[in-house]
Amino acid sequence: MQGASNALKTFELENQIDVDTTYQFDEAEQEAIYQRKPWIENVEFFKKVRISAVALVKMVMHARSGGSLEIMGLMRGKVTLQGEFIVMDAFPLPVEGTETRVNAGAAANEFMVQFLEGCSAVGKKENVCGWYHSHPGYGCWLSGIDVQTQLIYQTHQEPFLAIVIDPIRTMAAGKVDIGAFRTYPSGYVPSYGSKSYQSIPIDKIEDFGIHCKQYYSLSIEYFKNAMDQKLLDALWNKYWIDTLSSSPLLTNKEYCNKSIIDTVSKLNQIDSLPVVSRWRDRHSKEEKMSALEKVSIDTGKNASEQLQGLVNQILKMSLFRSGGCGCKKSEDKSIMSQ
Repeated sequence: MQGASNALKTFELENQIDVDTTYQFDEAEQEAIYQRKPWIENVEFFKKVRISAVALVKMVMHARSGGSLEIMGLMRGKVTLQGEFIVMDAFPLPVEGTETRVNAGAAANEFMVQFLEGCSAVGKKENVCGWYHSHPGYGCWLSGIDVQTQLIYQTHQEPFLAIVIDPIRTMAAGKVDIGAFRTYPSGYVPSYGSKSYQSIPIDKIEDFGIHCKQYYSLSIEYFKNAMDQKLLDALWNKYWIDTLSSSPLLTNKEYCNKSIIDTVSKLNQIDSLPVVSRWRDRHSKEEKMSALEKVSIDTGKNASEQLQGLVNQILKMSLFRSGGCGCKKSEDKSIMSQ
């Protein structure tokens, strides 16, 4: 299907996915790295994550399937002496998620053991190198619970990586909203704070602020191997159909409303502060930014997401109309009114 093929190429360009040959797994090499443990000498030894396009699509599809509830899964891959995680595959875990947290129980642990035994039986030797979960609608960062979970993994199963995906913002922006993180050892205090501003809902700011210096982020790149193409095509056809059949404006209606309410709440909070505090955050050690500048960034982000959704929907309606499918007038009015 030509449309799906073009959409896949667009997805790869938007997320800068390079064709690469990185799948060879050398058990002896990995064992040597595990024995050496360079991450103990340097708490920020790992700087980069390279994720296969197949693993990326699988994680995004899983995150979207959860809707407003958090999901969780594990990743398989390897590490390098250049401080890289290479994520080759990902698989979901049967966990019970809520809108604010996700917990792996006995069923998830049993499933994980069986899955890894099955991978080993068919000759897939890659190690479990991390976990991923979703933050539906509130960005990619680690909450207090996430920090504790990652600390436990890094204590007992190093080297280990945490990835967070926001499926709602992914749909709204048209590009995967993703972050990769590692926690610092207990008691370690980094010499710097957050390097860039993040749009965090007002009810999450306190949790974000308390724990933001307990972890750091890694840069993310994507790759694909020529042999992945058939599997990627099969995954993409389902992902593209799901994307084509849904409207970001309608699907993300609740998210859009919450974003607007959140912006208004932040403006009201600014109005209640003394004049000096309105313009400078005295508690921030990073390069200071005025409170109004931060709200303007959030507002611009909301506007661009709505514009992106509107443009996508207009193109879809134009495509279906030209193909003779037609669209109900009532549906058009409902979409255009959002």
